[in-house]
Amino acid sequence: MNNSIILRSAFIFLLGIFFSIQHVAAQDEQDKKVIQLSGIILNADSTDAVAGVNVYVPKKGRGTSSGRFGYFSMPVLEGDSVVFSFIGLKRQTFKIPDAVENDRISLILTMEVDEIALAEVEVLPYPTEEEFKKAVIAMNVVDPMSISRANMSPEMLLRWAESMPASGTENFRYFQQGQMLQNQDLYGPRPLRLLDPFAWGQFIRSIKRGDLKKRD
Repeated sequence: MNNSIILRSAFIFLLGIFFSIQHVAAQDEQDKKVIQLSGIILNADSTDAVAGVNVYVPKKGRGTSSGRFGYFSMPVLEGDSVVFSFIGLKRQTFKIPDAVENDRISLILTMEVDEIALAEVEVLPYPTEEEFKKAVIAMNVVDPMSISRANMSPEMLLRWAESMPASGTENFRYFQQGQMLQNQDLYGPRPLRLLDPFAWGQFIRSIKRGDLKKRD
């Protein structure tokens, strides 16, 4: 019975100390002045703004991130440690002074590239060199000349010729013929040379002159 009373008393005493510490810490936080921290985050050359940088106070669990033009703004307390982190850039920490005259702090922060040299990793499809050699020896390699002969066969060439599109010269000739027929349709029906008397007259005169014999 006495042991239970002693344990209960010790628990109550420790609980009281814990709440006292929490009260003192809360009172200390309330006594600290709130500071508006803002600024712009640039790259190492100070030529471009860095967007998406995490700006936070680890112990307090609050933070923000830089915007499109590298600008950020967040409330902090005196004595806070503000961490700036971004993938591929070195992490930086800014300590808020314990006694700040003004209620605003402006920063222009430059972040350097965090270069990490990794060891070379060689990825192979086989766990050992011996298994790789066995796979190469057992591989069924197709003769490239047989593939070439199959592609150059008359059947394959004919198939390619049928599916081959028209050349530029053929397309231009076809376009000209279409334009000529379209112009003829605008001014009347297309003439039939077999019923043209002038064409028959020219043909008869050419026979009398012996033009056909000269061509032979």
